[in-house]
Amino acid sequence: MSVWRTAINALNLQTTPPLPENPRPIVVIGAGGIVNDAHLPAYRQAGFAVTGIFDLDEEQARKTAVSFNIPSIYPALETAVAESPTNAVFDVAVPAAALPKILPLLPNGAGVLIQKPMGASLAEARSILELCQQKELKAAVNFQLRYAPFVLAAHSLIEQGVIGELLDVEVRVNVFTPWHLWEYLEGVAYAELYYHSIHYLDYIRYCLGNPRGVF
Repeated sequence: MSVWRTAINALNLQTTPPLPENPRPIVVIGAGGIVNDAHLPAYRQAGFAVTGIFDLDEEQARKTAVSFNIPSIYPALETAVAESPTNAVFDVAVPAAALPKILPLLPNGAGVLIQKPMGASLAEARSILELCQQKELKAAVNFQLRYAPFVLAAHSLIEQGVIGELLDVEVRVNVFTPWHLWEYLEGVAYAELYYHSIHYLDYIRYCLGNPRGVF
């Protein structure tokens, strides 16, 4: 084993996120690309049970259910809520504009995963937050980058003081984002920031904490 590998192992880096001891059943609202390409494969890999799915396009929901062995396909959101397990977590994979119509229908106190961005403006975000508070929803925004193995490892280095005091963070990304796959984003202001780079802003928050002010 190399000296470098020995040194890395001695740091006891955290590279895996904490997993639930008693995973709850998941009900998915939306059967679009992000659900089929990311969420459901991840749930399957983690061994999480997805018990039902709803989409306005019932045929799309049916195809997704067949692909991922989801037992229940709901014809309406109200049916999904009424027939879901009482302890279900709702993966609400829809654009932010649809949240004000969906969140009020979810059970009070339910666990909810919301897609970013949480609104197209600060006013919309505050309105969504107010809805979550009124319903006492245990809601989270899907900022998954902070749970990537390399990010967890970097955070471990910071927490252990290996690199000293953190004064500055720079994120460099060289990536092709296939915007053409999301036609509904055409004409959306600041789409790159709201739908992609927002992950790096959350990564900086993860490293440095929440900002105390904005210049």
